[in-house]
Amino acid sequence: MRTIAHVVAVLLAFSVGQAGAAQLYRWVDDKGNVEYRDTPPPAHAKKVERRDVSGSMIDTSTMPYSLQLAVKNHPVTLWTYDCGDPCTKARVHLSKRGIPYTERNPQKEPEAMKKAAGSTDVPVLFVGSNQLKGYLDTAWDSALDSAGYPKSPHPGYKPPAPASAPAAAADPKGKPGADPAPKGTPSPAAK
Repeated sequence: MRTIAHVVAVLLAFSVGQAGAAQLYRWVDDKGNVEYRDTPPPAHAKKVERRDVSGSMIDTSTMPYSLQLAVKNHPVTLWTYDCGDPCTKARVHLSKRGIPYTERNPQKEPEAMKKAAGSTDVPVLFVGSNQLKGYLDTAWDSALDSAGYPKSPHPGYKPPAPASAPAAAADPKGKPGADPAPKGTPSPAAK
């Protein structure tokens, strides 16, 4: 029982206290007891094993459960391009709240935008099936709150940086070209 408690204590010390790489030694002492230590074993130790231990052993990169539910039940899509201040404020707003979203460009997908929103005016935010045209922070916060999104990023969770709105691709004749896939901010739920 003492050996199990010792192992747990050593592993806990490594997982809590050390961010960099460290070594963990395992050996059998002269009485036949298995020892785990962060210091090298004595010269008379048998069956010595050295293991490198690095970083936290707990995965903190996943989204909180409440955010996973909001993303699943009410995915956020932002239709925008480089429209100036409203589009910039829209991206910053989502990023400050830690909202994972997909960004789509109506210049590259005009028919899809017209079908989804009825026009190509931007920015347009979809929170699930709820559509918000234009940028108004209070209306956006209300829709995001109702969908269960957090008011601020979860500690330890880093939302993806908002994608800079790419200019529409042009062919040699100057007409907007079609991009096979919309560029946007990938959702952490897809990780």
